[in-house]
Amino acid sequence: MSLPRFFLENQVLAAETEAVFPLRLEADDAKHARVLRLAAGEHIAVIDADQDYFECEIVDFADELPLVSIARHEDASEAGPQVILLQGLAKGDKMETVIRHATEVGVAAFVPLTCARSIVKLDAKKAAAKTERWRAIAKSAAMQSGQARVPEVAEPVSVREAAAMLGQATAVLVCWEEAPETASLREAVHDALLATCTPAADARIAVVVGPEGGLAEEEVQLLLGCNGRARLVTLGPSILRTETAGIVAPALVLYELGGMGNA
Repeated sequence: MSLPRFFLENQVLAAETEAVFPLRLEADDAKHARVLRLAAGEHIAVIDADQDYFECEIVDFADELPLVSIARHEDASEAGPQVILLQGLAKGDKMETVIRHATEVGVAAFVPLTCARSIVKLDAKKAAAKTERWRAIAKSAAMQSGQARVPEVAEPVSVREAAAMLGQATAVLVCWEEAPETASLREAVHDALLATCTPAADARIAVVVGPEGGLAEEEVQLLLGCNGRARLVTLGPSILRTETAGIVAPALVLYELGGMGNA
């Protein structure tokens, strides 16, 4: 059974000088620890601000924060392949669904896209509030699914702004309902690895999924022009909802890179 997992934003455990010390958990994480009814003698997994992994034993509680001792320490794990999901803004709780489940799959970062056909339009204040909410969901999902890191969640950007970020990606895979049936995701991934002489473990692949109305042709052309290894890809003959595509596409890429049980 996996250990309850906590991420520390401002504490480096290797710098602690006492054998027993408090974990400086964020308020929500401290609440989560109380909900779990953790008790002295139990072990928890902690990833600190240096991304190092510690197995800690709870000794006691002080001011509702756990006092722990280090039972085991591992250096920061190798980063492995990174999949960045650029997801068109979708209405309702669809963005939350995508971020939660794609985090569980292993997506490394999210870039919400403001697209021409997006039903949702966010002003700066709403975008900041949404981003804070999405980051909390990503952190919670990373804790629940045992990820080594919490995915980054950017504030929403336009497709043009996103395209300017993607020049150094190993590949940019644009999921588009009008892509030809021959636009194989598998071939796009492996062709990019060969073209850049990049081992799968070092790949950094961007996956673009449009909103409910799909990507406009002008947006597709912007994305295809941002990187010499940008390709249209198809997810098969079925028309997927945006929130389904935002989970399936990254999972397929991670599988091709040796993840998802395909090592």
